[in-house]
Amino acid sequence: MLDDKVFLRSILNTIPDHIVVIDKVGEIIYENKSWQSFGVQNSSNYIAMSQQYNYLHECKKAAEQGDEFGVSALKGITAVISHKQADFYLEYPCHSDDEQRWFMMRVMPFSHNNSEYYVINHNNITERKQAENKAKQLARLDGLTKIANRRYFDSVLNSEWRRCERLGLPLSIAMIDVDNFKLLNDTYGHQQGDVCLQQIANLLKQYSKRPSDLCARFGGEEFVLIYGNTNSLQATANIDRIVTQLKALNIENKHSLPSKIVTVSVGIATIIPSNNSCAEDLLNEADKLLYKAKIAGKNSVQVTDLS
Repeated sequence: MLDDKVFLRSILNTIPDHIVVIDKVGEIIYENKSWQSFGVQNSSNYIAMSQQYNYLHECKKAAEQGDEFGVSALKGITAVISHKQADFYLEYPCHSDDEQRWFMMRVMPFSHNNSEYYVINHNNITERKQAENKAKQLARLDGLTKIANRRYFDSVLNSEWRRCERLGLPLSIAMIDVDNFKLLNDTYGHQQGDVCLQQIANLLKQYSKRPSDLCARFGGEEFVLIYGNTNSLQATANIDRIVTQLKALNIENKHSLPSKIVTVSVGIATIIPSNNSCAEDLLNEADKLLYKAKIAGKNSVQVTDLS
């Protein structure tokens, strides 16, 4: 005849989820084999605890050290124990030195012999998170050039504006338009025009590698660069390098006079963000300067510093 306790333990030990049971004060009453194995492999991670630890005490320690997951876990578990909510659910990163991982934590109460206990289940959701992150990344990219699209540009610009305003740092924007692009399409076909845009996008990526930088396709043959914590001279120096390197690519546009190669016109605007202006004002200023560059004969750079 089967021993019910042994049988149940055997079942729980086959489950890949990390399962632990605590009482009302946080003492660990039971943990399954997956929980124990994770603890051995991740001894520095505070969710990897055995029965010698108090779960709530470890959550509190993590919270006091500024761990965001510790704060959320402590608050959520305490809410379930105090009957303020029926259960608790949390998704959190748990990266190791070798890989990125995400887990889902769920807390469910139950009663046994007139005592209350709480099952805490940690489920590895890394595959789902990686798929979600990939989808998010693709949603941020322009399909042709594989750099940021207009929607993501708007989001980053507003975020960088707020950061530079808070820190009193200069913010620069460069609007870039391919000169005589219609001539290129009419002469060589739209496929070659697409290749040209891809080449320019790859070039811009080389000059937007800092966390505060972004290059994006603004629309059609127009591109835009965000340079956080970058003054007018620094932004202009970067654009000059881009223009020089673009000419070195020698992309043919034989009906574009006088150069007969692909060139760009650029408007650069710089400001130290404040309450007296907004990100859209800076963008509009860069766009006006781009128009001036076009009127001035194209293949030129117009710059202003509003700081």
